[in-house]
Amino acid sequence: MSLFLRDYLTVVWFGLAALVLGSLLLGIAAAVRPSRPNAEKLIAYESGVDPVGMGWSQSQVRYYVFALLFVIFDVEAVFIFPWATSMERYGWFGLVTMLIFIVLLLDGLVYAWKRGLLRWV
Repeated sequence: MSLFLRDYLTVVWFGLAALVLGSLLLGIAAAVRPSRPNAEKLIAYESGVDPVGMGWSQSQVRYYVFALLFVIFDVEAVFIFPWATSMERYGWFGLVTMLIFIVLLLDGLVYAWKRGLLRWV
């Protein structure tokens, strides 16, 4: 067996060990835990308020769009802060690259604004 494949074999062994250990621990936990089912444990729990009506309801897509936009611009901040702390090291190339990055993100923000995705109501 080549040295290249032997390295992958090590990864496979560690993966198998992780699966066996995880399965073993979950099996032990399932065998040891107490099982006392009752009707109150099977109802939906929502912030301490007893559920009213069916457990199914339709969600608005706009909440997911807001969450996605938040994540996108949060990731933008994660990329900008390290660049800003060491801007001198990157020079003009880093400045131009970051300006292109910011312009592309602002383009996405303008697109979302024009499509009306930022309206809450």
